[in-house]
Amino acid sequence: MQPVNAAHSLNLCLRALAGSVARASNPAIMHERQPSPQGAEAPPSIGFIGLGAMGWPMAARLRAAGYPVAAWARSPEAARRAEQAGMAVAGSASELAGGVQVLVTNVTSTEDVEQVLLGVQGAVHSARPGLLCIDHSTIAPRGARRIAAELALRGVGFVDAPVSGGEQGAREGRLSIMAGGSPEDFERALPLLRLHGPTVTYIGPPGSGQVAKLCNQLVQVVNIEGIAEAMRLAAAEGAPLQRVLQALGAGFAGSRMLDLMGPKMAARDFAAGIQARLHAKDFGLLAQAAAEAGLELPALRLVQGQLQALVEEGWGRDDTSSLLRVLERAAVSRGSAGS
Repeated sequence: MQPVNAAHSLNLCLRALAGSVARASNPAIMHERQPSPQGAEAPPSIGFIGLGAMGWPMAARLRAAGYPVAAWARSPEAARRAEQAGMAVAGSASELAGGVQVLVTNVTSTEDVEQVLLGVQGAVHSARPGLLCIDHSTIAPRGARRIAAELALRGVGFVDAPVSGGEQGAREGRLSIMAGGSPEDFERALPLLRLHGPTVTYIGPPGSGQVAKLCNQLVQVVNIEGIAEAMRLAAAEGAPLQRVLQALGAGFAGSRMLDLMGPKMAARDFAAGIQARLHAKDFGLLAQAAAEAGLELPALRLVQGQLQALVEEGWGRDDTSSLLRVLERAAVSRGSAGS
């Protein structure tokens, strides 16, 4: 499989980012949520792996829509929770895959996805031809392409469908979904994807959804860092933060991220809405992708350093708005060094 060149990657990113804020007129690219057709055909059986903060509400939405959902959980606590909720729980990813028509994964890393799909007890060992795998994890585009190719050898479809919108978006069914895969696999996955959010954007071949998601994370977290720096400057100059936010929101600096993160920073509310450790992980993937493409991305490098400092301070499970605290801690450190 040929690697995606830098110009093509940029085009994929722009298509996905545009899709998150506006409807597209081409139905092959943008799919708004439609009512599920009422037919006599039984819904496909679904296996779900990854019942964490994002996966649990997504699995719940599938069940609420009438899909039979079984699960495999890597932790005993998650397995007990699934059993108590009435899900059948398999003993391994392989066992789960052998009894379902669609397998959904939402785990942390590229290695995690490879383990549950291709590992020693992975889904591939019992998967029947025609199984469709949908991966909602955020992983390396190259890893997604490799997984798709391995599964295709067994007659198994694969759609990389990372999501944006956080835990609240997962609970409320307001996720933005960007998908990569063959057109045929995407069309099979689409009714399930529509359950999780109003906008599903088909980007292109396997790995393309992950390219778009990394672009999303780059724009999103660089924006958060900019908001943190603005709040730090405003506070240092003695300006009322809420009034500064009001002014910024009314101009070209206004954004959904400003609306979300600005008030949290002003109120010093760093409770996790988006865990910073996950953004730090994603920026590692971004740095890897940029290096593989031979790109120098200065903002990526700077913000990756800030996220690493955040995690080292022990704030990794707090909200990414904690980037403000990184700036404050650095100022204190400089003051101590100068005294």
